[in-house]
Amino acid sequence: MTDPIIGSLLMGWDTLFGYLSQHVVTCLIPAFFIAGAIASFIKKDAILKYFSPETRKSTSYGIASVSGAVLAVCSCTILPMFASILKKGSGLGPAITFLYAGPAINILAIVYTAQVLGLDLGIARAVAAIVLSIVIGLIMMSLFPAHDEETTKTHAAARRAVMAKEDTRPKWVIPAFFVFLVAILLIGTSALDVFYRLLIVYFLSMAVAFLLIYYFTRDEITDWGLEIWDLARKIFPILVIGTFALGVLAFFLPPETFKPYFGDNSLQANFLAALVGAILYMPTLLEVPVIGTTLGYLSGSMAKGPALALLLTGPSVSLPSLLVIYRIIGAKKTLVYAGLVIVFSTMAGFIFGNMGW
Repeated sequence: MTDPIIGSLLMGWDTLFGYLSQHVVTCLIPAFFIAGAIASFIKKDAILKYFSPETRKSTSYGIASVSGAVLAVCSCTILPMFASILKKGSGLGPAITFLYAGPAINILAIVYTAQVLGLDLGIARAVAAIVLSIVIGLIMMSLFPAHDEETTKTHAAARRAVMAKEDTRPKWVIPAFFVFLVAILLIGTSALDVFYRLLIVYFLSMAVAFLLIYYFTRDEITDWGLEIWDLARKIFPILVIGTFALGVLAFFLPPETFKPYFGDNSLQANFLAALVGAILYMPTLLEVPVIGTTLGYLSGSMAKGPALALLLTGPSVSLPSLLVIYRIIGAKKTLVYAGLVIVFSTMAGFIFGNMGW
């Protein structure tokens, strides 16, 4: 009989090797390049200026709901950014929308979710995060209107100054740059023949190089490289260590252990998954192997609904993050926000799990 320690270590290595060999080259590396470009080339002021209570709601909430992808934020960096945009004059609703949606639609997280757990769950995560973030933001705004009234009085001049800033680069350059980067990611992860994949990726890379040479400064390209390195340095070691640890844990707690709790799409299972996600702290991307391996989504021990509910709460709230949010907006707003996240994530998981897909 295999020694338990040796067996658990072998299981940890097998889990880690499986995840990395299947997803690093075709999925994570291109996603890191995209995330680094997002952090370097998208001006934060271009987003912050639209968060004001004076901005039309369709604009402010729409931008806030997708700006987590634009800023490549993760669960550990969303909180200081949330505090910063509130301090700079954001309305409470758009700031809450940004806080909830940001980590859930991180480009790395969405790509990794779709690649590992399936395209349907990846799309459901992105769509649900955007829709629910807007709903939760609007509810928070209506429940606490005094914040926006005070913000409008004190930050009008600062907003006008930000609105006056212009980017001298042609407007089509940045969108084209990201289209090429995303195309590289999609082609690299596609089922095309290897020869055609390499050929298409080569020409797309040449297009990216052309834009970098003629439309970006040396400092901007250097910043891009530094952002890629910074993201990889912060996220990749945690992903490696965490995935290995989850494999070890799965040796002692096989996925079947959790099937009675998360194995169906009942309202109870979805609520429990949302509640667990709201309590646990999971670093960015680690929620994917947690759901896929530890809780057994890939082996059939966890149903689709609870998986989505956990994906929606896990990155956005946790006990540590709620303590920080409490210091930023106070106890009452924090409790209401946490309750809304759990309730709506439960509902989203329940609906998704029972759609019959």
